Amino acid sequence: MLNANKKAKMLQLLKNYSKTYLNKYTDLDESGTRLMINTFLTDVLGYTAIEEVKTEYMIRGTYADYVVQTKGVRHFLVEVKALSIALSEHHLRQAVNYGANEGIEWALLTNGQQFDLYKILFNKPIESKRVFSIDLNDAQQLKDGVDLLQYLHKDSINDKGLESLWKKHTALDPCNVAGLLYDPKIVKFLRLKLSNKFNSKFSDEEVSDAITAVICDPIDMCNVKITKVKKEAKKKAVDLGNVPVGEVATKVETAQP
Repeated sequence: MLNANKKAKMLQLLKNYSKTYLNKYTDLDESGTRLMINTFLTDVLGYTAIEEVKTEYMIRGTYADYVVQTKGVRHFLVEVKALSIALSEHHLRQAVNYGANEGIEWALLTNGQQFDLYKILFNKPIESKRVFSIDLNDAQQLKDGVDLLQYLHKDSINDKGLESLWKKHTALDPCNVAGLLYDPKIVKFLRLKLSNKFNSKFSDEEVSDAITAVICDPIDMCNVKITKVKKEAKKKAVDLGNVPVGEVATKVETAQP
């Protein structure tokens, strides 16, 4: 992925983009918004106009706004809507249809302010999975979003960045993580921790039932006591698939029993 210097440069370019366009305009039509996206794709993400950024790309008699490619390989399409309107499911279906018809696995849906990246899944029927959503008019998201937008940068794309992003997203999917909680080693670890803390005995089945309750039942996080939280834990302000905006990301160190 991008090194620290390139990420810092990308952050500054995003700030320039926000200042130049988002701080100045609130009501642009689609053609005006496309001019913004031209800048985003070339200046921020590093692609070469015309050669690597194909506009009005024909797909079965209709046109996708952009297809981004390097060395003749098409990596993702971009569907642009007017800055003045909110992105919708209808817009998503349009972008997914373009990708499905052309065999392109990634679609970036944007109105110039909000950027939603989707992975197109070639199942029957065709499906899509949102990998992240970023609002570049939000200063906090602008800063944290570099860690996600870097995967779309030309340097990352050429280094199989989208494959790495999808692997990471799949690994952290709540369903995948929930399944790992039932691993016998995890259940045993929790059973011993609970036994030591509460001076009582628990069976593996009881611990598994408790894990199910944690997964399935609503929990008031205000009542959850998290110990030994690393100081660098910070508030995440980007929507990473199913993770809500503003969720506090913490890393907990646990001592072995």
